[in-house]
Amino acid sequence: MEWIKSDDNFNVPVKSWCKDIEDGAMAQAVDLAKHPVIFRHVALMPDCHQGYGMPIGGVIACKNAVIPNAVGVDIGCGMGAVRTSVEVPDITRVQIREIVQRVKAAVPCGEGKAHKKSSNLDGFDEAIDAYRDRKWYSEHVRDLACRNLGTLGGGNHFIEIQAGDDNQVWLMIHSGSRHLGNVIARFYNERALELNRKWHSNIPNKDLAFLPVNAQEGQDYIKDMNFALDYARENRRRIMDSFMAAFQSVCENAEFDHQVNIHHNYAALESHFDQNVWVHRKGATSAKPDEIGIIPGSMGTSSYIVRGLGNIESFMSCSHGAGRAMGRLQATRTLTPEECDRAMGEIVYDRWNKVRRGKAKGMYDLGEAPQAYKNIDAVIQAELDLIEPLVKLRPLGVVKG
Repeated sequence: MEWIKSDDNFNVPVKSWCKDIEDGAMAQAVDLAKHPVIFRHVALMPDCHQGYGMPIGGVIACKNAVIPNAVGVDIGCGMGAVRTSVEVPDITRVQIREIVQRVKAAVPCGEGKAHKKSSNLDGFDEAIDAYRDRKWYSEHVRDLACRNLGTLGGGNHFIEIQAGDDNQVWLMIHSGSRHLGNVIARFYNERALELNRKWHSNIPNKDLAFLPVNAQEGQDYIKDMNFALDYARENRRRIMDSFMAAFQSVCENAEFDHQVNIHHNYAALESHFDQNVWVHRKGATSAKPDEIGIIPGSMGTSSYIVRGLGNIESFMSCSHGAGRAMGRLQATRTLTPEECDRAMGEIVYDRWNKVRRGKAKGMYDLGEAPQAYKNIDAVIQAELDLIEPLVKLRPLGVVKG
C-alpha cells in the first residue's frame, strides 16, 4: 500500500496502492469516502484512473446497497486466458499472421459489429425472454444480445497471442457483456438516481446513486447484473473457442490447458471484516488466496498470470490491468502513428484506424497504443502484497476491437 488519506468530512478513509493519482480520480475517491453506504474504506488499485462516477481500478464494499455506476456500463467485462502446448520457439511470424487473420474471420471485432444472424444459442434466447417484463427489454436488445454472443466489441477489448516466460504460447482475450450489460447498467443507474432524489439521499455525487438491496429495485438490479455476468462469461468462452479453433487450424497438434475466465466489473456479496457486504470491483479483479488472475498490459507490453494473496485491506482484490496514462482523445491528439508503430516493434497487428466521429474525427485513433498506458511492471511491483506473479507474457499477435 502506498498511502492512506482521511479527513473529518470522510465517512471512511481512502487506502491506495497507486502512488500518484490524477486529480479527477482523486476527486471521485473523495466522493466515495463521503458516501453514506460505503463500508470500512475505499481501496484504489495501482492502475487507478478516472472513470464515470467511480475510479477505474477502485474497490468498495457497501452495506445493504449496490451502486450501479460502481460496477459500470460494461457489466462483467473481464479476461480469458489459456496456455497452449506449443512452445514459443516453435511458432513463426507467418503462423501468427495466419492465426490473426482466421480469428478476425471467425469473431466479429469492433464497435457495433455482430454476427449477421443468431446461431447456437443453447437456450440463451429462452433465458433472455424471462426478462420481458423489464423496462430495459426490447426486441432490439434481445436480437442484438443473441447476435453479439461470441463477438469482441470495440475500445480496449482484444484478442492476443502471447509468449510466456514459461516457454509456452498463451492465448488471451478481453471482452464483456456488450450491448446487453450497457442497457442494464444505464437503466438501473437512472432508476437509482430517481429514487435517491425522491428519498433526498445524502449522496456526494449524483453519479453515485445507490439501490438498497432490500428494495425491489435493488433485487432486480442484482438479478439482472448476474444475468449480464453470465452473458459476459459465455461471450468470452465462445470467443476463446473460436480462438483455439483458429490456432489449432494452423498449429495442428496444439493442445490446451484449463481456461481462466474472470470478471473485473461486478458486485458480489462477500464477507470482509466480519461483515457481509456488497463488494464492487470496477476495473479490479478478485485476488482471494490462491485464486488465479490475469493482469494485462497494453497491446505492445507485457501481461501477467498471477495468484491472489487474499489481502483483506484490498477486499482481496488487485488491479485489472496497467491502467491508462492518458485518455483516448489525448493519446489520439498527441501521439503519431509512426511513434506508435515503433513502440509495437515486431508484434503482428493491424495498422491504426481513423476516428469516424467526434472531436477527433479523421485523426488516427491511437487510444490503445502502448504509450497510452501505465508501465505494467511498475503496476505489478506496487501490488506484490496483493498478488504473486506466476507467468510473464509478451504479445506476439494482436487483434483489437
